[in-house]
Amino acid sequence: MKKSILGMLVIVILQSCIPIRIAPKIKDYQLTKGKRFKRSLPKRQMFVFEDPKDVNEFYNYVNTKFNLDYIDVYDDIPFSIANNQYFFSFYEVDIPNKTINLIPLAVDAILQNAEINPVMDGLYETRQGNWYIAIEVYSDTENDCLEPESVSRPVVSEFLRNLKNEYLASSNYNEVIFKN
Repeated sequence: MKKSILGMLVIVILQSCIPIRIAPKIKDYQLTKGKRFKRSLPKRQMFVFEDPKDVNEFYNYVNTKFNLDYIDVYDDIPFSIANNQYFFSFYEVDIPNKTINLIPLAVDAILQNAEINPVMDGLYETRQGNWYIAIEVYSDTENDCLEPESVSRPVVSEFLRNLKNEYLASSNYNEVIFKN
């Protein structure tokens, strides 16, 4: 009985993957410091949401919606709320899930003990990408409009939430032109 339980435990462990890094799941959106979300982002507060679409889809959406003609699409995109001028910049961020696969490690260890070259060298870890859009907003009067004490935070957050919902709902960016 103990040998069968031990055997089952060894099989389960060998067939499993050990997660090293797990990307965050965001249901709607998250307001967080950029550096806290990913080190390569600025220190400002960011409006972050998961992007299920292909790479550069948000870029194309922003270019179409704000009529930018492919000029400065990532930076200083102007928009107005209640006669106040704001600007936003966005970043497409990839945070992969990373796991260690135990079976290839075990097989190669056995082969190495038998003095045979490893055959599963590139299969030790698996990566699965998760894409996010991180948006920062600023104005002439406020350096960071998403800071918790910012006066603009509620209206800017609502604007960004609507922007996100429109982006995720539209499959053809010409629809965006007709809505505006």
